[in-house]
Amino acid sequence: MPEASPYIVARIPKLPPKYLLVVMPLLMSLCMSCVVSLVATLRAVGWTEHLFLAWMGNWASGWMVAFPVLFVVTPLVKKLTAKLVRMH
Repeated sequence: MPEASPYIVARIPKLPPKYLLVVMPLLMSLCMSCVVSLVATLRAVGWTEHLFLAWMGNWASGWMVAFPVLFVVTPLVKKLTAKLVRMH
C-alpha cells in the first residue's frame, strides 16, 4: 500500500492534528446543510427555475446555524457514543 502523502493537493501541506476539532464539524456541516436545505427547498418551492438560487440562499443561512451547532455538539455526541458503544 502506498504511503500517504503529506499534502492535501499539489504542495499544500495537510493541517496538523489540532485542527481536527474544527475541520470535522466544518465538513460535516457543509455536507449535511447542503442536503437538508435542498430537500427543504424542493418541498417548499418545487422544481422551478428559481430552485438553485433559493437553495443556495437556504444553504448559506442553514450552514451558518449548522456549523456552530456541530462545533458545540460534536464533543458531547462523542462522549454519548462512547457510553453506548463497546469499543473493544
